[in-house]
Amino acid sequence: MHGMTSYFIRRILLVPVTFVCITFMVYAIQRLAPGGPIEQAQARLQQEMAAEGGAAAAATGDSALDEETMKELQRFYKLDRPIPIGYMIWLGVWPDRDKGGKLSGVLEGDFGTSTRWADPVLDKITSKFPVSIYFGLIGYLASWLVCIPLGIKKALNHRSNFDTATSMLVFLGYSIPGFVACVLLMLLFATDMVYKIFPLGDFRSENWDTMWAAGEYWWCVKDQIWHTAIPLVGWMLASFATMTILMKNSLLDNLGSDYVRTAFAKGLNERRVVFVHALRNSMIPLCVGIGHAVGLLFAGSFLIEKACNIDGMGLLGYTSLLQRDYPILMGILVFLVLIRLTGNILSDLILALVDPRVRFS
Repeated sequence: MHGMTSYFIRRILLVPVTFVCITFMVYAIQRLAPGGPIEQAQARLQQEMAAEGGAAAAATGDSALDEETMKELQRFYKLDRPIPIGYMIWLGVWPDRDKGGKLSGVLEGDFGTSTRWADPVLDKITSKFPVSIYFGLIGYLASWLVCIPLGIKKALNHRSNFDTATSMLVFLGYSIPGFVACVLLMLLFATDMVYKIFPLGDFRSENWDTMWAAGEYWWCVKDQIWHTAIPLVGWMLASFATMTILMKNSLLDNLGSDYVRTAFAKGLNERRVVFVHALRNSMIPLCVGIGHAVGLLFAGSFLIEKACNIDGMGLLGYTSLLQRDYPILMGILVFLVLIRLTGNILSDLILALVDPRVRFS
């Protein structure tokens, strides 16, 4: 027990070190990469000049920003300081001269302001959590409800026609990215190409809030299910094959173990041996994955949310990446890193709880 406690203490102490290493590396890459907020501002200005009849001036590549303006922009976007100093200001361990020499950064709860929307980063990110959590949670639970019974059925009918046919289906699903499946399904069932059943993206209908306020709860539930169906398939495909095959192989290994043969030799009922003794031990590898799934619940999926036009964390990250909205990207990175590191520790903890044979040292 002492060794396990010291192991988790070491893991927890490594979280800040890992967090600093990852965020500093990404921060430095963003500072060095072309196409930052100043370049974006210059491009917008050139487009405005071209629209107002200054196409010739825009074509010359003249940004129409003098040196003084460039310095002000660099100061405004906090790009006038060396990368290590800029990172420490962002982190909140170095005084920010624009805030009167006070500490103002991530550790102080200040994630900065979006350069694209001019909104506080933290408010912008947290407003997207409910949508991504909804699809992440529904998708993960649906994967368990489908993959666990399917994996058990395949293990009990190993090398049968059912096992062969479902294996082909499983690996076909594994070979198709989730966002591609969503696009194909929308083409087939959200347009007039085959038969229009589902909506062409979005999280809910535009009048959903009005209908809910009017007491049309059953209509709202059906509308939510209607909009959830296609994105749910994309979320499930990410773990469908892995969970199914892992469940099957784990159960097969346990069915061939000595304790199962002993249970059969004692005359125990086959159903009891399989679903009580063997299945309980076979669930251990799947339970370990719960900690890693925590990141999916909050992070969303960039490409699935983009394909289905779902306004969650994934779409926010995708749009911010295209717009070079570095404060938003760094804010999302903070949550992703912390959630992933916490999920890894949670996975180890779950493994220690469900499998008494595991001893960390």
